[in-house]
Amino acid sequence: MGRKTHIVDCRRTMALKTGGGLAQSGTLAQAMKPDVIVVAMSPSRRHVTKPVCEITYALRAAGIEVSVIVLNRGGGSAPDSPSAGAPGANVCFIEEEEALSINKHKVAVLHLGSIKEHVIYKARFFLKFIALPTVIVCQTPVDFEDFAKIGVRTRVVRP
Repeated sequence: MGRKTHIVDCRRTMALKTGGGLAQSGTLAQAMKPDVIVVAMSPSRRHVTKPVCEITYALRAAGIEVSVIVLNRGGGSAPDSPSAGAPGANVCFIEEEEALSINKHKVAVLHLGSIKEHVIYKARFFLKFIALPTVIVCQTPVDFEDFAKIGVRTRVVRP
């Protein structure tokens, strides 16, 4: 059929739907070679996993070994964002085990959603724990200056 097989060690817990479905929070799908890891926030109404699936599908179609991790507590605002103190606000977190799994790879792709403030502050928060080149993917218009304004060093603009 002209397809290349990728072996992925998948899921330590059952999925959210019958026959596979959405991966739960805390899931790590480890590829044979630690080239690229795509990081998804915890699945919810606001954090759909479809973009992560499309990213991994395209990378695998290009012959790149891709691992996927769904963070256990990836939803909500970054602890240091202006909206973190709002009543009832969820605060995101990355566990030490998750950071270690991510840092075993050569490149990370962080999918951070569609709320601009959440994207830039979560990027800054997660990049404190990720010590490798990282691509930020989101569904809101952001540029390098947005990240530099809050102290995130980028390839193009440095704070």
